[in-house]
This record gives sequence, C-alpha cells and structure tokens, in this order.
Amino acid sequence: MKSTVETLSPTRVRLAIEVPFVELEPSLKKAYREIGQQVQVPGFRRGKIPAAVIDQRVGRGAVLNEVVQDAIPQNILAAVREHDLKTLGRPEVEITEFNDGDSLNFTAEVDVRPELTLPDPATIEVTVDELQIDESEIDDQVKGLRERFATLKTVERAAAEGDYVQIDLNATVDGEDVPGGSASNISHEVGSKQLLPGLDEALVGLAAGDSTTFTTQLVGGDFAGREADVAVTVRTVKEKDLPELNDEFAQLASEFDTIEELRADLREKVSKGKRVEQIYAARDKALEQLVAAAEVPAPEGVVREEVESRKAAMVDQLERIGASMEEYLAAEEKTEEQIDAELTEAATDGVKIQLLLDTLADAEDVQVSDDEFGHEIVHRAQRAGMPPQQYYDQLARSGAAAAVFGDVRRGKALASVMERIKIKDSAGNEVTLDALRAQEEAEHNHEH
Repeated sequence: MKSTVETLSPTRVRLAIEVPFVELEPSLKKAYREIGQQVQVPGFRRGKIPAAVIDQRVGRGAVLNEVVQDAIPQNILAAVREHDLKTLGRPEVEITEFNDGDSLNFTAEVDVRPELTLPDPATIEVTVDELQIDESEIDDQVKGLRERFATLKTVERAAAEGDYVQIDLNATVDGEDVPGGSASNISHEVGSKQLLPGLDEALVGLAAGDSTTFTTQLVGGDFAGREADVAVTVRTVKEKDLPELNDEFAQLASEFDTIEELRADLREKVSKGKRVEQIYAARDKALEQLVAAAEVPAPEGVVREEVESRKAAMVDQLERIGASMEEYLAAEEKTEEQIDAELTEAATDGVKIQLLLDTLADAEDVQVSDDEFGHEIVHRAQRAGMPPQQYYDQLARSGAAAAVFGDVRRGKALASVMERIKIKDSAGNEVTLDALRAQEEAEHNHEH
C-alpha cells in the first residue's frame, strides 16, 4: 500500500491510498468464503462452492464489491498509523479507480485533531455573581416542607380550589360509554389540572353527594378528538390542614428543636447549592476563555455528526412522549432551520471544548485508573437504572466504552484546570472549590 496525505484545513486531511491487487488477495479469499456460505448451488455443499461457480451465479462484480468494503477500512487505518494522524469522526471515502486485477485507488477525507497552543490556566481569571440569598427563598423552602407535613380533613362544605375531593367519573359520546372512560373513588386536587380539561371548573361549588356533567375533548382512544359528556359525582371534600410554623413543627419536620435552627439549616443548604452554581458558572466562563485563547477550530465533519446525533436524540425523546418534530416546532414557534442553527452552535461549542480538554489531557499526560473508569460506569448505570455489568456489556457491544473513557479523562483535565484558575465574585471576594469538593464527596459516599 502507498499513501500520501494532503492538509485541507487545520482540522481536515485527504488521504490518497493505492492498494496493489496482490494485497487484496486476503480480502478476495474472505469474500468468496463468505458469499459461498450464503448461496446454495445444487450439487455443491454449502461453503464448498468453487470461485468460478460463484462468479457465474453471483457475479464477479459482487465479489469485488465485498473486497472493497473489507479492504478500505483496513487500509485507512494503516495509512492513519503511518502518517501518525489523530483522526476524529468517520472518513468520507471516494473510489477513484478500481478495475479487476488492477490496484484499488481511493481517497479518504477525514477530520483530524488540530495542533493547539494552550494558554496556562493560571493566567485565566473569571468573575461570577456575588452569592445572595433572599429571605423569600427560605420562606419557599419552609412552605415546601410545610406542604409535605399537611394533613387532609373532611369538611361539610362545597369544594374550592386547593381542596382534595374523592370523585366518580363516567364519560359518554352520544350516550355511548367511552371504553376506559369510567373511574370511581379517585382522589383529585381541585385546580391542579391533572385530569380532564374542564373538570376543575365543574368541581368548584360541589359538595359531597353532588353531581354534574361537563364536556371535554378526548385526547386518546377510539373517540380521540370527539367531544365527550362527563358525569362527575363528589363523594367527599377534604381541605388541606397545614401545621403551624412553630418549634413543634421544627421538631416534627427536622432534627432541630426550634424554627430558627431549621431556617438556619435551610439557609445553609440554599447557600451550598448557590456556591456550587457559582463554580459551574466559573467553569463555563473559564472554558470559553481557554477556547478563545487557544483559537480552537471546529472540525466540520465532527460537528455535522454531532448535530445529527443530537437531532436524532431529540426526535427520539419527542416520540417517547407521543409528539412529533412538527408539533414541537409549532409549540416553540421555531422553524427547522432555527433548530438546526441552535444545534449547530451548541455542537460547535461542545466539540471545541472536547478538543481543548483532549489536548490538555495529552499535554499533562492525564491517566484514568480502572477504579475511576469503574466509578463512572456505576454512576451512569445508576442513572440508567441498570446493573453496572449489564450497562458496561451494552457499552462494549456498541463500541461506546472508549467514549466514556474519553469523558472521564476530559473530566480529570477539566478538574486540574479548575484547581488553577482564579475565581472572584463581583464584590471582589475569592471563590474556592470547597463547595464542589464537598458535594462530590457526598455523592461518592452515597454511591459506596
């Protein structure tokens, strides 16, 4: 095999590869063997069919096509090694010349990792918003806690918004019962809009034992899109009884004796969360500065692949909730071109950051231990709700294990950058990584 490399841009090269016919011999034998296993010819045992018979039955062209499919990836790999290229994404192949018995000539265009000049992270300074906590935020936390400890008590009055009712429902279309359209003794919060459109409005003012009917449009089933008459009967009305905010409540809802101590603890939790957010904001700003300083270019092919995969994931998510891309675009009031532009911008930023962190990881010879890799697999398996071994096997089968390994390595490179940059808030105070370390420590202990 002979190969030459031509640089098209800082992130793309074209390989020109020539493979003499004699070097295609192993691929040719393999092609005859594999096709011979698939065809049946009377008088020959499967797998024992002579090449000449295969040429007659299947055609020499089909055999040579198999040869090309087998030889191209192998020879691209050999040329990449020979020229010591750091390739990214899938190559675009074009066969320039190939006749039976002659050499196979083809070109492969592929994105490569650009050479980057990295700034010293210690020279990077970022400013984040000052940490501020409003008392209303603590009030909201207390309110949420109070809701969790609320009790329901039956009342002898008509239902109002915020009450809980036990109800029976029965839907009919033109006097005919809707399949699956009746339910009895359901608990429902009036005003929550959790069930049928029109139900909440119909319930307000009904007391226990009262009935009424309302019309609603059905969304699923045989009568989807039709107007249905729904009869609703209220069995009981209960109101939410919220506990009083006093020291007794603090003892019921927490390990604290007084409401002041409970509020102080909630304030600490809120500020911890905000400190972590500050660090994440600093991380994003630092990466933006580093990418700009290193003038990281974005390889077009990789960005294109990333946009395709993000779009496919988006369509997949929409389908899971029973929606289409058209419905999503209508709801968001956007065109497909706008979505493509947004995805391209996000993918471009993401690819640039990956290239920067890969270069950093190389420059600092970042290693990933089996333990660190295993820890990430366990973490992702938990998120996916799968046993770790099963999750790993699935990754290995789809060839995605290397991508996870790359993510862990980039994560370590990013952590080392964060240790060195200077972070200040808008009031000039120094921001440390303590809150993030504490959170990671807590997560690590939770997993073990």
